[in-house]
Amino acid sequence: MLVDSHCHLSFPDYQDDLDAVMARAAAAGVDYMLTISTKLSDFPNVLRVAEAYPNVWCTVGVHPHEAAGEAVEANPERLVTLTQHPKVVGIGETGLDYYYEHSPREAQKAAFRAHIAAARVTSLPLIVHSRNAEADTLRILQEEMGKGAFSGLIHCFTGTDVLAEGALALGLYISLSGILTFKKADELRETARKIPTERLLVETDSPYLAPMPHRGKRNEPAYTVETARVAAMLFGLDKSVFAQITTANFFTLFSKATRPET
Repeated sequence: MLVDSHCHLSFPDYQDDLDAVMARAAAAGVDYMLTISTKLSDFPNVLRVAEAYPNVWCTVGVHPHEAAGEAVEANPERLVTLTQHPKVVGIGETGLDYYYEHSPREAQKAAFRAHIAAARVTSLPLIVHSRNAEADTLRILQEEMGKGAFSGLIHCFTGTDVLAEGALALGLYISLSGILTFKKADELRETARKIPTERLLVETDSPYLAPMPHRGKRNEPAYTVETARVAAMLFGLDKSVFAQITTANFFTLFSKATRPET
């Protein structure tokens, strides 16, 4: 039993075969998925997917790439309103991306803080994207935590020990993606090994970042098993034990998500 804690099932990549994608996930033992919002204009599609499958939940949020276009910093209340749906269990993804900078940095920062405000009000976890922006990401998280507690995670973690330690000190979780399996990801594996297993999640970020041996192909939730396999080896754990730990972590963090069988 595994959870793909971050995927994008509403993306056009899956419009022709989503049922088959879900069937392959089930066959691989990936029993639950969290499909992530990247812009409010697409949120109805994100929600539609979550409503269609009892083992899928979703988030509401604006990716930093879209921060300038959707102006969520002026209206965090809209995020709060959309979380009232029972399938919406998190806020994001949000954060900072200084690699592409599709939105100006100040717009990204303002949107990031607005999402944090919504997470604080709703008590739903924040899903944080951080690329080439480690210092500002950590600074904003620390400043905002000082204004009032919130929960969350760093998704698709590729950072340094500094970001990992800083996030953990704030009570956040860390999610590992298929990048962990890449041949040249030795530094990431060394950092990941230091993360307490009780704070770990796994994800695909599909359709992106397919793990080995699927690298270069369209990613999908079934491939969560490859990342989990490598991560379990890092911690010297049996795959089934690692799956149990990370699944429990998911439901602890995303406490609004209720397992269908319960």
